[in-house]
Amino acid sequence: MYKHSGRREKLVDWLAGLAWAAACAVVLCWWPMSSQATRIKEVASVQGVRSNPLVGYGLVVGLDGTGDTSPSTTQSLIAALQQMGTTVPTGVAIGAKNVAAVMVTATLPAFAQPGQSVDVTVSSTMNAKSLRGGTLIATPLRGADGEIYALAQGNVVVSGAGASAGGSKVQVNHLSAGRVPAGATVERSVPTPLNQGEYLQLDLVADDFSTAIAVATTINKRMGDGSAHAVDGRVVRLRMPETAQARVEFLANVENLAVELALPAAKIVINARTGSVVMNQTVTLAPCAVAHGSLSVTISSTPVISQPAALSPGQTVQAEKTDIQIQQQPGAIIQMAAGTKLTDVVRALNSLGATPQDLLAILQAMKSAGALNADIEVI
Repeated sequence: MYKHSGRREKLVDWLAGLAWAAACAVVLCWWPMSSQATRIKEVASVQGVRSNPLVGYGLVVGLDGTGDTSPSTTQSLIAALQQMGTTVPTGVAIGAKNVAAVMVTATLPAFAQPGQSVDVTVSSTMNAKSLRGGTLIATPLRGADGEIYALAQGNVVVSGAGASAGGSKVQVNHLSAGRVPAGATVERSVPTPLNQGEYLQLDLVADDFSTAIAVATTINKRMGDGSAHAVDGRVVRLRMPETAQARVEFLANVENLAVELALPAAKIVINARTGSVVMNQTVTLAPCAVAHGSLSVTISSTPVISQPAALSPGQTVQAEKTDIQIQQQPGAIIQMAAGTKLTDVVRALNSLGATPQDLLAILQAMKSAGALNADIEVI
């Protein structure tokens, strides 16, 4: 009696625990997941804290007969040898396709200091077949102001291969361009306005007044009133602390603040070359009727041989018989209901059965008719 009662109590407790676990699972599945807000560092950048492009002209030596034969390359090599104290006798042929003239490009990161290394890209400027196995000799890299900010040198890494013989050629990837990892040494740093003046400026990625107000309001709530104010739709001005370390800590806290942004303006981006169509979530559609049909043109050509009669002085002539057919598919009028969500708009456009190229003209016609609530940008 007591034995069965104990089993019954354990079974009841086990069932109750199972029901409680199921109820918790249902609550967790029902409870909406919190969306992650956008950080300020993703919608704005500090003015003056940016990278700078560098460029230089140099020579790649040590090629296995895959260099270029341009006279300018020979002149550049002679000038480089003369700078090293070597005089080249007149009439002596040098180079022999073992040298290639290249453009060297690099990006100088923000706050880069002398002695640090950056990657460089080496690209052939003449008719060099390959830079594989070559070595870039010392090349000064200059900024937009003409000053030298880095010095590049090192072995060129080309991620490709190729071979040719008997008029046949096989090539994998691009052989006339490569990279030199950590191939440039920074010689001069670029000053930044981080520690200059009482104010610092945040530049928004897109010009939007609601975003500027949201960023300034978020900063003032967290860092104190008067810390930020919006100047216009793209600029937010910050009041900075006095010391350098306090400024770094202030910016570190500001750029990681979460900000709730308003929905962007309705926009459709059309790539006319590839036929791609991209629209954001705020695109809406008013009730309209669309008639869509397709036009196909078929051209077929058949070779025809015309031979002269026997023993006649004529010649055999080859001609072509061309047949052109035009076929137009009938397009029925489709009534499209109003769509207030992106899924409704996509569903309505899919009902037309149009190709991406036809969709370009349909969207533009809808915009002209006032049925499409979005700006169309063609790239």
